[in-house]
Amino acid sequence: MQTVLRNLGLVAENSGAFSGEWHGGGALIEKISPVDGKSLGKIRTASADDYEKVIARAQKAFAQWRTTPGPVRGETVRQLGNALREQKSNLGKLVSLEAGKILAEGEGEVQEMIDICDFAVGQSRMLYGLTIQSERAEHRLMEQWHPLGLVGVISAFNFPVAVWSWNAALAAVCGDATVWKPSEKTPLSAIAVIKIAERVCRETRVDPAIFTLLIGDGPSLGQRMAADFRLPLVSATGSTRMGFDVAQTVHGRLGRTIMELGGNNALIVTPTADLAMAASAIFFGAVGTAGQRCTSTRRVIMHESVAPKIEEALLRSYRSVRIGNPLEKGTLMGPLIDPAAVEHVLESIAKLKEEGGEVLSGGERLDGEKYSGGCYITPCLARAQPDFEIIQHETFGPLLYLMTYGDFDEAIAIHNGVAQGLSSSIFTNDMREAEKFVSPLGSDCGIANINAGTSGAEIGGAFGGEKNTGGGRESGSDSWKSYMRRQTNTINYSPELPLAQGIQFGGLDEGSATA
Repeated sequence: MQTVLRNLGLVAENSGAFSGEWHGGGALIEKISPVDGKSLGKIRTASADDYEKVIARAQKAFAQWRTTPGPVRGETVRQLGNALREQKSNLGKLVSLEAGKILAEGEGEVQEMIDICDFAVGQSRMLYGLTIQSERAEHRLMEQWHPLGLVGVISAFNFPVAVWSWNAALAAVCGDATVWKPSEKTPLSAIAVIKIAERVCRETRVDPAIFTLLIGDGPSLGQRMAADFRLPLVSATGSTRMGFDVAQTVHGRLGRTIMELGGNNALIVTPTADLAMAASAIFFGAVGTAGQRCTSTRRVIMHESVAPKIEEALLRSYRSVRIGNPLEKGTLMGPLIDPAAVEHVLESIAKLKEEGGEVLSGGERLDGEKYSGGCYITPCLARAQPDFEIIQHETFGPLLYLMTYGDFDEAIAIHNGVAQGLSSSIFTNDMREAEKFVSPLGSDCGIANINAGTSGAEIGGAFGGEKNTGGGRESGSDSWKSYMRRQTNTINYSPELPLAQGIQFGGLDEGSATA
């Protein structure tokens, strides 16, 4: 562990604010690993003075960065991707130690960062505008995109580094500077990433304050960013409750948001489905990252004819899953992020039972020497009814609800009958069912997959959801437009001054204007 920390430039006490230089005048916090309860290091958080220093320096960096040509900005992001490649092993291990992910997922998260950097480099040469046909003779109507300003990024613990990169890499090639407030539950991963970005910026002779950092109390610091007119865009990942608070404040000052909030993701299994594929997708979707992904599978809606076989397959997997130290080979599920997360899952299971649900497997706290100091629980598989009140809420942990349907329209209604709308999936070999699921009559989520699970999105597609998930989009596709301001231009190269829509407006007599 100490070797990993040292290789990433982390020490016993680390500064939690970066504005081109490291500082921190706030409270001292300590990061305890959910793996074994041991300290990973201490962080001196950002004070009010640190906040102002970070914002001021980011503004100064933006003023210069916005004038840098897009492809030149892309070169810095390319170098960032290469630096992440060099540190993939170390950073992946730190993510595992700090967030509890198994090593394959920790390194996979770093690979997401590398991939989005590659994507952003290409995008730096494709910040396309439009030429539009004008209704007026000898006029050109066009649309172009300009850098927006400072982008506030508020990220959650479950993806402690990837979500920053989805925003920061695109914001950087768009000419923006980023102010990052990571979760105080995973501060060291954030510090390590900014140290890598700082080195890259200095090597490419770029002001490192295009990537700034603020670690501190989540609610107060997040609300301060939300209220700050100097941040025209705030991208926030976290709970729906947090999203409502941030959105109301940002929109109250007419700012922009990208929200990626709760997911209550469902997977439908139809009579024609490949049941082995479906069971594998459900297992990874529900147990991967200990159920702490925003795209984790929370609900399985099975046709009555296939429900017994799916249950049987899942029970075999659940009873054999290896739980333990996420850095050990063969471990499939690590700990939850902290003791409060364990309690939250146990409370949800208790509520499920009160409503008449049946636990088929798991849902127990793990103690003993092997799990000493850690936050471990067995993944819970349970039968439930769609009208249970607990079903309406996202339990951020390894709790999976199984329910059945008879008619396909009933399955769609159950699927859409929750407040969240992030990711969705159907396993079917019936073309009509598949097409209906991705039609306006089907899934109401931002992500709808056919014969693929709810979790494991690629960076090339825009990521985000509808309803209480927030409606924002980040990462791929045309999400880059969120980080820029659109400008429409009319250029008149004629000696006349015609008005649009053919309007005739009396005014000065010809020749009466003076220079």
